[in-house]
Amino acid sequence: MLVLPDKVTIKEVGPRDGLQNEPEEVPFKDKVAWIDLLSEAGYPYIEFSSFVHPKWIPQLKDARSVATSIRRNPEITYAALVPNMKGLEAALETGVDEVSVFMSASDTHNRKNINKSIEETYPVLEEVVKMAKQESKTVRGYVSTVFGCPYEGDVSVEQVAEVSEKLLSMGIDELSLGDTIGVANPKQVDNVLPRLQERLSFDRIAMHFHNTRGMALANVLVSLQHGITTFDASLGGLGGCPYAKGASGNLATDDLVHMLHQMGIETGIDEQKLKEAGDYIQKVLKQSLPSHQMQVLNKERV
Repeated sequence: MLVLPDKVTIKEVGPRDGLQNEPEEVPFKDKVAWIDLLSEAGYPYIEFSSFVHPKWIPQLKDARSVATSIRRNPEITYAALVPNMKGLEAALETGVDEVSVFMSASDTHNRKNINKSIEETYPVLEEVVKMAKQESKTVRGYVSTVFGCPYEGDVSVEQVAEVSEKLLSMGIDELSLGDTIGVANPKQVDNVLPRLQERLSFDRIAMHFHNTRGMALANVLVSLQHGITTFDASLGGLGGCPYAKGASGNLATDDLVHMLHQMGIETGIDEQKLKEAGDYIQKVLKQSLPSHQMQVLNKERV
């Protein structure tokens, strides 16, 4: 018999993790309109952009304008990714609710992603976390390549735990553990999570699965059985990692919500509103979104 929670928290990362991998920049007005549609869907949390240098992620160079133009619902946490103090300062100026820092569990991916070794990254993030806390902001941390690295292959659970503990010791409120290239399988998740739970409190852990090989929902199901109740997802399955070859798509929010609702698990998210928001962004992108729910919607119109 499956032991499942009554409620799950879904954090929408599409406006950041979804759009950052698009080959062309989405017009500013369309980003704002899309995020406003997402705000109407019942999410508790939306990651709206990233305050990184435009050289690295040109698709999100309008983060400041987006932050100050969206209609903010006081019941929703509006978060943004920041790489360093300069990014944090820009985010704070826009009144961001939460900032997210990021690093990898594998050293090679960390160097490719942020041009620093793991050890060199810690003091940079520690400074960001300290300042964010002084400004009374909550802080989230992303750990990439938890289940495998495109450069190093297998990543040890010990390394994941070590990086996670270091970030939590800085005062980070929640850690999102990422399957960056979508290599995780249910048996692996079932093996890794109990070992991590020996060292990490799962009430501060979220999972961030990619659906590169079609196993994201299966991995969610295993995670639920281990007591994880917070998941990142991107509407329609948009996104990936620009620094990880083969990371072809995030777990689709609409597929996740549909599965959870069918199993009697509450999310607080309106599926019809998701369809409307998904339909809007796929028209902007002039492409069909890869999620099963959007494919069903598109076929119904034919």
